[in-house]
Amino acid sequence: MKYRKKPVVIEAELFDRDKKHRLSDEFRTAICNCGETGSVLSSDCWHIHTLEGAMIVRDLDYIIKGVKGEFYPCKPDIFAATYEAVEP
Repeated sequence: MKYRKKPVVIEAELFDRDKKHRLSDEFRTAICNCGETGSVLSSDCWHIHTLEGAMIVRDLDYIIKGVKGEFYPCKPDIFAATYEAVEP
């Protein structure tokens, strides 16, 4: 059996660690620096607590706000293949 993804409008912002101050407050508070939590990972490592657990956010990943208000990262190529811009 085949299924089609339901058309849902989502909110997303591009993560650029050098410009993270440009993220909206809601998206900026969704990400954490691994170095700030005492992790052994480098301070250049960022993550988001998702419904499936912590996920690493890499530079230029998209941060997506899901239909239940959850946040998760998405690679740019997957984002481009899955989503298109809509009129505001």
